Amino acid sequence: MMQRREFVAIVCGAAAARRITAAACASPINNSAVAFVSQLPLYTPQRPVSGTIRLWGHGSFKHDFMGPLVHGWMRALNRHLPGVTLDFRMYGTASAVGALVTGSANLAILGEEISPAAARAFERARGYSPTLVQVATGSLDVNFFDYAHMIFVHRDNPLTKLDLTQLDAIYGQEHRRGERNIRLWGELGLPGDWAQRRIQPYGWKFDEDFALFFSAAVLEGSHRWNSDIREYVHQIRADGSQYDHGQRILDALAQDRYGIAISNLRYAVPEVKSLALAAANGGAYFSASPETLISQEYPLTRIIPAVVDRAPGAGIEPVVREFLRFVLSREGQQTLLTDSCYLPLGSKAIRAQLERLQ
Repeated sequence: MMQRREFVAIVCGAAAARRITAAACASPINNSAVAFVSQLPLYTPQRPVSGTIRLWGHGSFKHDFMGPLVHGWMRALNRHLPGVTLDFRMYGTASAVGALVTGSANLAILGEEISPAAARAFERARGYSPTLVQVATGSLDVNFFDYAHMIFVHRDNPLTKLDLTQLDAIYGQEHRRGERNIRLWGELGLPGDWAQRRIQPYGWKFDEDFALFFSAAVLEGSHRWNSDIREYVHQIRADGSQYDHGQRILDALAQDRYGIAISNLRYAVPEVKSLALAAANGGAYFSASPETLISQEYPLTRIIPAVVDRAPGAGIEPVVREFLRFVLSREGQQTLLTDSCYLPLGSKAIRAQLERLQ
């Protein structure tokens, strides 16, 4: 496996490798997973434009998660369009869609998928839905860079895979994807002592963003969770350090032979193992990896969207459209690799986003 910084050195040179080392993106990444980026079309402006990108989104006064990436994009874009300037106000995903509604922003880049509440608020204010354009794929296991949701069981559990219908039946109460709920391991085909053992689910606190994504992606928007679930939040230890919710979840699963958990690879311990997932019964199963996240074959891939206010029948503001076209170009996706911990979009997804910008 080739380390991400090694790929960056190949594609973008030694200076880029130094930048990514500083970004501390330690996830291993296979060269073949991102080699397509160097084959993407180069950016060419559709027409000369000038103006200001008033950008709000993922970040805070303490943590400038998107700053290196966005400023890297702007430096590269300005070689083509020197008249484009940036008004950068990354105060957090929660503030970004509201800034679009008030006109303070003409572009938002979120740190996660748009929440149902934010989308509804935009629709109530504007009378139409916000326009979403994918700009990046979430990371495999890097904190604050939208890491993939993964499903774990105890290492003694013979189960190796699940589909989303089964996962909905385990974690939900409405079984919107299927005909019944699943509460016993025997209902998943496990034999012997496992058959009558009750499944103990572990997961995020229901009203946090992580759980909202899982609700939308797996429970089809239902908020009626399995009443047996044990919820976890971040905990501050006596020494002031943070005990992450994902780590607490897998540490608890390590002590529970009959449990199942939502968490991430970054928190894995030897006593647990991750499962392959399929989007539907009878579909192909995928484990989370850079390749399956970029291709969006892994069912719980996280996507980073840009959000714009485009009225029905209207076009996107030219300066915003050119910025997004650049982000989706070879230079834009290479900058994403060198100046952030996100993964690129797959080439199929990029083509679909460019069509949305027309």
